[in-house]
Amino acid sequence: MDFELNKDLINHQNTLNSLINSMNDGVIALNDNTEITIYNAAALNILDINNVKIKSKIDQVLKPIDKNNQEVKISELILKTKFPDINRDFRIKYNDGSTINLYLSISPVKLDYGKKSTIGYVLLLRDITREKSLEDERDEFISVVSHELRTPIAISEGSISNAEFVVDKTGDLKTIRQSLKEAHSQILYLADLINDLSTLSRAERGVLEVNIEDIDINDLVKELKDSYQADVEKKGLELKLELKKNLQPLRSSRLYVKEILQNFITNSIKYTDHGFIKISAEQDEDYTIFKVKDTGIGISKTDQEKVFDKFFRSEDFRTRKSNGTGLGLYVTMKLTKLIKAKIQLDSALNKGSTFIISIPNLEPPKIP
Repeated sequence: MDFELNKDLINHQNTLNSLINSMNDGVIALNDNTEITIYNAAALNILDINNVKIKSKIDQVLKPIDKNNQEVKISELILKTKFPDINRDFRIKYNDGSTINLYLSISPVKLDYGKKSTIGYVLLLRDITREKSLEDERDEFISVVSHELRTPIAISEGSISNAEFVVDKTGDLKTIRQSLKEAHSQILYLADLINDLSTLSRAERGVLEVNIEDIDINDLVKELKDSYQADVEKKGLELKLELKKNLQPLRSSRLYVKEILQNFITNSIKYTDHGFIKISAEQDEDYTIFKVKDTGIGISKTDQEKVFDKFFRSEDFRTRKSNGTGLGLYVTMKLTKLIKAKIQLDSALNKGSTFIISIPNLEPPKIP
């Protein structure tokens, strides 16, 4: 009978170990002294250690840090836990200096029956670094968009209210026209923001299609010149073209190539008060190379590292004078990757900027 009972216990233990080791989450079981009694391979992976001695104290292997980078005495936290509890704010710092965000679940369990039963604990560990990164990005996105929407809406509302007031009191057409012009400008900004958000959403969901066609480079650049000539002249600038002879058609997405160049040109117009903007195109064996050069305020070396980041806007007061979503160049980089192109930036403060994009010929997708 004892032999059969021991055999059943061994089989039960083996089944339990197999079950625990099949779990993706790290599992650590502790006795009432917070000594480790069971663990699985996933726990070792999260803790970045090769093995754990049974009866080791949990403090020896799990040393989480809190939001303030202070080490948490995990055994004290466990012993205070009377009901199942979850924490998503701890991190684990590895020997190489890297960190992960940690999901930690602590569940007290009874180890035997009766009034004098002892309490043990089961810990579940999970690496939620990517998940936390997405959450932080989402929260930042909502915060920035809310701010970007609030300002133009407030200005538009104030301008229209002012126009209504003037209509009732004085009928001054000049003041009314100016108020409506300001409101219209802010609504156009909102439209740009919505368009950028829409393109960004489609790009990040991977639903943008690349329709390849032969692009006449001379026609494309001259079309861009015609589109922006009035804006350039309004600021007293000169718009120059420099096109090499015998440019061959470029096989790519005309829509995306045009949108990328438009983003470069609008940026140059926005941040250039004196001088010129020049659009050039040339080719080598592998690429068609477009350059948009300006004599504007330039971009500092520090900002150049972040200029293609989502919602980035320089702290330079000259940049802050102009409306901007901080999405244009981020979307540009997304489109650049879609057409397998490369972007370079050459800039210095007070000396202007040159955005360079090198675009390869793309082959149309094969029809199955």
